Amino acid sequence: MTPLLIGSEIYRRSSYGPKHPLAIPRVSTALDLIEAMGWLPPGGWIAAPQASPAALARFHTPDYIAALQRAEASQQADPADRARYHIGAHGNPVYREVFSRPATSAGGCMLAARLTAGGGVVYCPGGGTHHGRPDRASGFCYLNDPVLGLLTWLDQGLENILYVDIDAHHGDGVQDAFHDDPRVFTLSVHEAGRWPFTGGIEDRAGGHARNLPVPAGFNDSEMLWVLHQAILPIARHLRPQAIMLQCGADALEEDPLSRLALSNNAHWGVVQALAGLAPRFVVLGGGGYNPWSVGRCWAGVWATLAGHDVPERTTPAAEAVLRALDFHRAAGRNPPEHWFTTLRDAPRPGVIRAAVQRGAATVLRDLPPPGPAG
Repeated sequence: MTPLLIGSEIYRRSSYGPKHPLAIPRVSTALDLIEAMGWLPPGGWIAAPQASPAALARFHTPDYIAALQRAEASQQADPADRARYHIGAHGNPVYREVFSRPATSAGGCMLAARLTAGGGVVYCPGGGTHHGRPDRASGFCYLNDPVLGLLTWLDQGLENILYVDIDAHHGDGVQDAFHDDPRVFTLSVHEAGRWPFTGGIEDRAGGHARNLPVPAGFNDSEMLWVLHQAILPIARHLRPQAIMLQCGADALEEDPLSRLALSNNAHWGVVQALAGLAPRFVVLGGGGYNPWSVGRCWAGVWATLAGHDVPERTTPAAEAVLRALDFHRAAGRNPPEHWFTTLRDAPRPGVIRAAVQRGAATVLRDLPPPGPAG
């Protein structure tokens, strides 16, 4: 099936604030690069709707939703809301679209699930806020759009869903939302010892969740090992009716908030490998805090899904998009030339360490029986 692309202009004009890691343009950069490379689908991308409070209440508590709306309307959080809901605290600032932006991400994920009700592939780079809790913000995530997308699939009657998360940070909010639900199996590959300091190899390992914490310096060869020795065996064993992949770009070597060392080839390889293993496939964005690495990676995710070859050099229009980016962290002071002129990173192979091999073997233990297929 022809894949569909969901986007929104809300990300272009929205920022968490000048000193926040999410001050950078990410979704808008990816969408601009997709267009500049000539990869837009017929009719362009589909606009993500803003989810209503009633729709968000499928997972989030009404009082928390109301607190987000109050914060957006007043552009502040009163002390009670700050303490109770972590709005304006713990890295979750009050900003201009503090309700409408995450509600749009949630609307996009739920739309992706609806568009794939009968099968199909949808890419929604604005999604992936996997830390959000039912009643509070967490880890820059105010709402949990992956959970809401997965619930939309469940509401359609699906009973066998696989959620895979390759963000540098543990997908704790999604895992905890479904740890007692045998219809959703969650697998998170993330940096060991990284915030939120959960997701150990034995965390909830007896149920429908598996975690594979990987060491600093995790390289392309190790991701390929994890893909073929853990992710694909689990997917083939479960025979899921639908797969959702959270494709956070903060596991790339250039990212300032992790110590992993992947190239974007690793992400594209996971996308390509999972794309044919279920009749329904939704790919989300997630973390990523270097605008060049995120934009180039997420544009390439779309190229992978849509069957476009990534040329050795960007088009002039895409190069202009990349040269126009501004980044105030250290990496932005002297960006290498290839960040402007290429989308594909040089591969980053390396030794496959014993910890990675052991972790991949461990997550295969005692897998639940497959659920309904097709």
